[in-house]
Amino acid sequence: MSQIAFHLNGAPVRVSDEAPDRTLLDWLRETRGLTGTKEGCNEGDCGACTVMVTDATGSRALNACILFLPQLDGKAVRTVEGIAGPEGQPHPVQQAMIDHHGAQCGFCTPGFIVSMATAHLNGATDHDDQLAGNLCRCTGYAPIIRAAQAAETAPVPDWMKTDRDIFRPQISQGGEGEARGGAEPPLPGFRPRTSDELAAWYQANPEATLIAGATDVGLWVTKQLRALSPVAFLSGVTDLQQIEDQGDTIRIGAGVTIAALRHALAPRFPSLGELLRRYSSEQVRNAATIGGNIANGSPIGDGPPALIALGAVLHLRRGDVRRKMALEDFFIEYRKQDRQPGEFVEAVTIPAYAPDLRCYKLSKRFDQDISAVCGCFNLETVDGVITSARIAFGGMAGTPKRAAAVEATLIGKPMTPEMADAAAALMAQDFTPLSDMRASSAYRLQTAQNMLRRYVHDLAGVPVSVLEVRA
Repeated sequence: MSQIAFHLNGAPVRVSDEAPDRTLLDWLRETRGLTGTKEGCNEGDCGACTVMVTDATGSRALNACILFLPQLDGKAVRTVEGIAGPEGQPHPVQQAMIDHHGAQCGFCTPGFIVSMATAHLNGATDHDDQLAGNLCRCTGYAPIIRAAQAAETAPVPDWMKTDRDIFRPQISQGGEGEARGGAEPPLPGFRPRTSDELAAWYQANPEATLIAGATDVGLWVTKQLRALSPVAFLSGVTDLQQIEDQGDTIRIGAGVTIAALRHALAPRFPSLGELLRRYSSEQVRNAATIGGNIANGSPIGDGPPALIALGAVLHLRRGDVRRKMALEDFFIEYRKQDRQPGEFVEAVTIPAYAPDLRCYKLSKRFDQDISAVCGCFNLETVDGVITSARIAFGGMAGTPKRAAAVEATLIGKPMTPEMADAAAALMAQDFTPLSDMRASSAYRLQTAQNMLRRYVHDLAGVPVSVLEVRA
């Protein structure tokens, strides 16, 4: 028998004999009868299933539909049923939603309430960002945002603070029975506590699935109905979750979440920070990891183009053997990477400074959408002449890819709009993009060319953001 222990709405629970790929959403609704948490898209896009999860790092909103039960061991979970007080008193965000008429059909409302209550607990007032992962098709967002604003100054209710008090770091690590005091049965799925444990186990089980945030793997279960076995859950491997300032470089562990990465890098690389702000939603950013984003190998992932433009070095590990390579060399062809069986992404290293890095994302929706094209530019100039160029795109080929011909043409030339026009014409030598549901081949090519022109204007101080509305 296997058990998972966590707190649910303030009370301890133990879950026995569940498959490692049982989602929290299914368990809440089918086993516990907590049906306030809704199933909408079942892929982490709509936010109807949002729950609050608390551990040693704090409280964050997550999508229950792509969150597996073993990921919750040693943590605290609060559903919409636990947002109100023990005597039924409404949370400030609930009262504000009533006062400002923030609900109509109500299907999405529980997810909004949990996201708003989590933001309220954390003192976050960037409501457009906090709620970008919660979709509403009836009420409209204006009254919901007004409700969030109205609740900003209300004190955090005492019952919302208790989850942090009950958390115990010593039970968060999971692992085998002896690691949990000897009397506890093992958790479903392998739960390494260090990268050394992970390396040894994965080398012996190269066919296994590694699960960090599950923002992609979760869809294998909910959409493809795949049974995952064996699996390893990496949330307890804290040495993969560090960001180290090494002077001229920054080493980013593979387990660093997109939310943590944005917080750390936005002050140094504002344009990259803005790109990460548009990386899906708050719920997804709180779970997804940069290592998973890279190892996934998607040609439309937003992380790799920026990292390639920075000249990132990828660190891989298999057992006790480590190797490193330029990140762009990791991607061989569509969904194929230079990674051996039993080898995993350990970290990525980037330069500490790149003042002229710019990243541009084009998608049908501004928030919570996959890129049609993502272009990242990092040029260096001396006395107005381009001395080095790194330009990388996602969505333009079967892999994230550099614009080699464009780069070669730019080096040694002046940084001018005319030079950008001349170099942009060579995009067709670097890329033959596909047409799909997000964009046509011709549109992608023209967009990539225009991004280069935008970059030159951006560096010259000309406003280029679509958020800067001008008469």
